[in-house]
Amino acid sequence: MKQKQLKRRNKMNRYFSIVFTLFSLTSYSQSNDTIVLGFSEYLGYVKKFHPIAKQAELTIQIGQANLMKARGGFDPKIEVDNYRKIFKNTEYYDLLNATFKIPTWYGIELKGNFEQNEGEYLNPQENVPDDGLYGAGISASLGQGLFINQRMADLKRAKFFREQTVADREILINQILFDASLAYFDWLQAFKETQIYEQFLENATIRLNGVKRSVENGDKAAIDSIEAGITVKNRLLGLEQAKVKFMKASLELSTYLWLNDDIPVELQSNVVPDAFIEDSVDDVLEISGLPLTDFVLENHPKLRSLNYKFQGLEVDKRLKANKLLPIIDIQYNFITQDPDIARSFNSNQYKGGFNIAFPLFLRKERGDLKLAKFKLQDTQFDIANAKITIQNKVLAIYRELESFETQNELIDNIIDDYETMLNAEERKFNFGESSIFLINSREKNLIDTQLKAIELQNKFLNTKAKLFNSLSKDLENL
Repeated sequence: MKQKQLKRRNKMNRYFSIVFTLFSLTSYSQSNDTIVLGFSEYLGYVKKFHPIAKQAELTIQIGQANLMKARGGFDPKIEVDNYRKIFKNTEYYDLLNATFKIPTWYGIELKGNFEQNEGEYLNPQENVPDDGLYGAGISASLGQGLFINQRMADLKRAKFFREQTVADREILINQILFDASLAYFDWLQAFKETQIYEQFLENATIRLNGVKRSVENGDKAAIDSIEAGITVKNRLLGLEQAKVKFMKASLELSTYLWLNDDIPVELQSNVVPDAFIEDSVDDVLEISGLPLTDFVLENHPKLRSLNYKFQGLEVDKRLKANKLLPIIDIQYNFITQDPDIARSFNSNQYKGGFNIAFPLFLRKERGDLKLAKFKLQDTQFDIANAKITIQNKVLAIYRELESFETQNELIDNIIDDYETMLNAEERKFNFGESSIFLINSREKNLIDTQLKAIELQNKFLNTKAKLFNSLSKDLENL
């Protein structure tokens, strides 16, 4: 068992190396040992290899299989019946009946027949010529089953179901890409927060070393070095917490990375997100240049799926309504012992009959029809609710995106102002006109604002992903 697990792990690592070699060819590196995992490449692998994405592809195959099964109701059939009885060296009877049937779209069935019977104790109605009796004719349903029957309904429903699976597949693919996008954005947020703490830890360390030299030269009080040291420790604490958050985000992202053999991939520590994702996220999610006026509600996969479901239920209602008609089945067969002679088939030689049945109260049939109507009404409510829900959701997201544009501009201006104040405070400190406390205060405000800006960017990107999700788009360019 351990040997198999080791072999599987080695295989996974080998595939992992191949995958991220490809990533390195299509991305850029920040350093010799850092690989940038681009957003487009990441979603491409999610769509191609994730089990849920593969499961979504199965829905189309299921639809095709259902359609094939329904078409089987119109397949020609060959039926052969042979019954024989021999007792005490006496052949009581040997009955052979072979039939070839061709079902048609309406409730009509074409068929050819061969019958040959012999024996000492045959039923008189089963007597046929020694060379057998041939027949050709039709059977038809003139009441139930003439304009719609079970096989017609199955085929129509299967066609609608096949189209419904196409829309359902788009919804499933969209959902997994949406979830994967949120994981990437959280990963990016944690990465940027780690970078901020690393940057300000470096600044605090440089400041601590400068204060220590000033203390040694007698220019600063010893208490200043303690305060500067506390700042370094606080930055270290913040950095450790950011690293833990980044590690958890990396593991969450790894749940969406798989390889061709259904092998999950563990993200390596030298793989980082694209820090400039805002330049490409609209193009990757295919929402670039998509104004609200271009949104066509009827093309939404959710509504398409519900409409195909509704049409399938309408077919079911028609079938249930057809059950209210009486059963009137007739059959007529020309018979002859010389099938090679066309004129041997004539109306004077035939075998036929009919069957009529009609329930007196029709309680079962009327109940089934009512249930079919209720299902239709229930689906109509679903369609109406889905329309208003999707419309309002898309409208709200567009308005939210417009607000984020303003918020991002404001937060950038605030960061610039805080950086100006911090730089001014550091210059005053160098001239002996400020203190470590004031610098730390200015720096803390700047850190908090930059973290808030990263959080705001995450919300902005999440909202763009929500727009992609609300439209239920499938990324065709991946």
